[in-house]
Amino acid sequence: MIVVTGAAGFIGSYVVGKLNSEGYTDIVIVDKYDDPLKFQNYNSKIYSEIVDRDTFFDWLADHEQSVRMIIHLGARTDTVGQEAEIYQELNLIYSQKIWNACIQYDLPLIYASSASTYGDGNQGFDDDHSLIPELKPLNLYAKSKHDFDCWALEQRQQPSFWAGLKFFNVFGPNEYHKDRMASVIFQAFNTISETGKMDLFRSHHSDFEDGEQSRDFIYVEDIAKVILFFMNHRKDSGVYNVGTGEARSYLSLTKAVFKSMRKDEEIGFVDTPEDLRGKYQYYTCANIQKLKRVGYNEPFFSLELGIEEYVQNYLTPGLRY
Repeated sequence: MIVVTGAAGFIGSYVVGKLNSEGYTDIVIVDKYDDPLKFQNYNSKIYSEIVDRDTFFDWLADHEQSVRMIIHLGARTDTVGQEAEIYQELNLIYSQKIWNACIQYDLPLIYASSASTYGDGNQGFDDDHSLIPELKPLNLYAKSKHDFDCWALEQRQQPSFWAGLKFFNVFGPNEYHKDRMASVIFQAFNTISETGKMDLFRSHHSDFEDGEQSRDFIYVEDIAKVILFFMNHRKDSGVYNVGTGEARSYLSLTKAVFKSMRKDEEIGFVDTPEDLRGKYQYYTCANIQKLKRVGYNEPFFSLELGIEEYVQNYLTPGLRY
């Protein structure tokens, strides 16, 4: 039995679908099932049991002998929220409880961290454990993820195997419910469908031209494949970057969306909202040498191929994975 938290969300539901495709059906899905927009993310999946996150630890105490692993993907992911206590409770304290439960019941743990922990990138994008405490995240979500990474690395008692995965900019099916927090690909598709054009944020940084803000965009299929790798690898515990190792501009991304939709490009620029400017990453690029050194050698989707699959196989027909 495999436990997946955040299983009604974007990445969590995709991972459950990927597990199903690999023959795993004895899965317990954990989430807060209060968002009707998420229902279609999990209603077609094959799983053994559905558990509310608030009762999960009681459930685990009764079923721990049947559980093989916990994949902890649940979190408050809003990057502009200002309710510090919610991030503390859901992203830090809840994750600490899962960590301690994995020690108590001798369970391997894979959990989601985030590239947002790297802040403005001045400290680089290296997942060397000695460098992680020096990072300076730019928002409460990133800080909560960073705080848990640092806490995990400080623990003398650890699960038999654990991997904290710093996901870079993930896009793909099942993010329909995320609204403002959905990927730029999702937002571009909807905007282009409605208006025939797309506006990007102007640069407010002298080192970047408009549209040349760049991120390491990774297709969610690659995220799922890395998780499956660590499920089977179960050694070399630690924190790992999970990105493609290549930074691409928002302009290139938008052009790829237009091409996948078979529409002529019409791209403009608008000012970045004030509430985002101090929290905005202008550049991210994963150093993935550590991931490669432990044996992960699968090729990653290119930005163009990932966007083409996402647009044509999911967004255009309105399908989920």
